[in-house]
Amino acid sequence: MKETLNRRAFIRNSVLASSALAAGARAATNVVGGTAAAMQKNLLPTGKIGEMSVTRLILGGNLLTRYQHSRDLRYVNKLVKSYNTDEKIRETIELAEASGINTLSVNITPTVFQILGDHRKNGGKIQSILYSTCQVTDAVKYAEDVRKMVDFGSEAIYIWGEQTDKCLREGKMDILRKRLDEAKLLGTPVGLGAHELNSIKQVETEKWPADFYIKTFHHHHYPSAPRTGEAKTSTSEVPGYWCRNPEETAEFMKTVTKPWIAFKVMAAGAIPPADAFAHSFTNGADFVLAGMFDFDIEEDCRIVRDTVAKAQSRARPWRA
Repeated sequence: MKETLNRRAFIRNSVLASSALAAGARAATNVVGGTAAAMQKNLLPTGKIGEMSVTRLILGGNLLTRYQHSRDLRYVNKLVKSYNTDEKIRETIELAEASGINTLSVNITPTVFQILGDHRKNGGKIQSILYSTCQVTDAVKYAEDVRKMVDFGSEAIYIWGEQTDKCLREGKMDILRKRLDEAKLLGTPVGLGAHELNSIKQVETEKWPADFYIKTFHHHHYPSAPRTGEAKTSTSEVPGYWCRNPEETAEFMKTVTKPWIAFKVMAAGAIPPADAFAHSFTNGADFVLAGMFDFDIEEDCRIVRDTVAKAQSRARPWRA
């Protein structure tokens, strides 16, 4: 990492070169310089997860770990890795914070801890909801990762949806419940992620003490979405398809009183943000977790402000 002064100069020189990001970059410089009041003044609409105040738009972590759902476009991952240098990732986090986002979510890696730790040392205040990609069946390793997240100061953690759905398929939900109970003993809010609605249904039926859910949610009005009558056995069979049954998901989530963070809302870029965010908030999600490049952030924040203002009358009341 470069010295803080050099990093700020990099941000100023590179971001200001783009007129679309000029205002956000000026705000980012102020926040990193210690003007926390600027961020507070610009804060997006918020909800509560426990005692934690969370902006309705959460910065997603895939781009921060240089991973991108790129469908069959093989070159995209290489492009993302080339564009999102450590400096660019720091810049993206700072711009998100300056634009009014107060929370991000990302899986833990040594680089993530380094970048987020450095961000905090330099005055950044953005909160984190972290998760581990470790197998929950490995009790020792998973416990180590949970301890790392809590010791780092993550405001909340959650169990990765891939692990939740895998336990459902393999009949190992009892193991998942143990990991949830163990994590909650450390006093940090703990959520559950899921791609499959049946995972959430079982957890709700058995009244697990999860503090929130992170559940995929997007409509099927895009070219590569599944069509009526098509038999699909896994989400990998259709590019960008991670919410098997959006109408059923919306209907079931009306009965759920815990906070719901919707993710994969743009189906890996197939659905424009304005459409995706409106669908999520109108149909009951309390928060949207969205992967964003630095040049997306300012516009996405504007969309969320407008969309939330228009989504006050919902079939599912705000649960956060």
